[in-house]
Amino acid sequence: MASPRIIMKLTVTAARKEPGDVLVIDLKHARKPLLPPFEPGSHVDVHLPDRKVRQYSLCGDPTDLSRYTIAVKRENVGRGGSAWIHEAVAVGCTLPVSAPRNHFPLAQREGTTLLLAGGIGITPILAMARALKRQGKPYELHYFTRSRALTPLLSVVERELDYSTVWLHFDDEPKTRQDLKSLLSTRSSDAQLYYCGPPGLMTAVDRATEHWPEGTVHSEAFQPPQQDGAPPEPFTITLRDGTVVPVAADTSALAALRAAGVLLMASCENGICGTCECGILEGQPIHRDAVLSKEARTHRFIPCVSRATGVLRLDL
Repeated sequence: MASPRIIMKLTVTAARKEPGDVLVIDLKHARKPLLPPFEPGSHVDVHLPDRKVRQYSLCGDPTDLSRYTIAVKRENVGRGGSAWIHEAVAVGCTLPVSAPRNHFPLAQREGTTLLLAGGIGITPILAMARALKRQGKPYELHYFTRSRALTPLLSVVERELDYSTVWLHFDDEPKTRQDLKSLLSTRSSDAQLYYCGPPGLMTAVDRATEHWPEGTVHSEAFQPPQQDGAPPEPFTITLRDGTVVPVAADTSALAALRAAGVLLMASCENGICGTCECGILEGQPIHRDAVLSKEARTHRFIPCVSRATGVLRLDL
């Protein structure tokens, strides 16, 4: 996979509205027939005016590298990126886009894969379902939305995936509703779960899978997790060379590191993209990101949102 630091100028070759206030965009390179390869679960950084950077999952076919496809839900309460895309992006315009990277990979394992998506969370899940179908591996896709009329990419799901592997759950259709707790209460011994969606769904699945074995549950969040409300405390970062970087209560670790002259790449600065990830050598981190797995949290750190108790020694 190409380095995510590569920035390509891609041309919008198609832009269509989908239910749920979603804009689906196809992007191609003006000179190169093939774009860098990507795996299911990958996303790209889209660079917007005013130095804004937003991350969007690639929901197209990983075997079709002539284009990238992203789907952008307009968020009326947000940081303005989705609104700009909906208002300004049209066929023929160009967007600076990074090479793909993947914090939500589909493991190559035997057994059944359970896919859960809520609303716009279908974007990485759709790419996974396509791959599993192509590989002939067993899977189930459960897609939760408010109503059929507001379900983005529904026509794609119904057209490209096998009817017997897809369950659609609409809040306004009692016959299609599914209780997550009962759905996830039991699992086959070889099952793997992948899920993505709004905070309510993410929290419900987290709670319903507490009994699942470690390493069998995988997720991607589009919003940072809700914090406990406790006020942040100051702490100290030390670097490999012994440099001491104090982090005030009202300052992020990323901002403090930058002020100390540490050149650290960052993108979302919201704990959901993983660009600023670095290693932990010693200390007790307070993780507040939506990127790192349970295992990764033992030795990795997301400084744009996460903090620490006392002194944290980083591999920087």
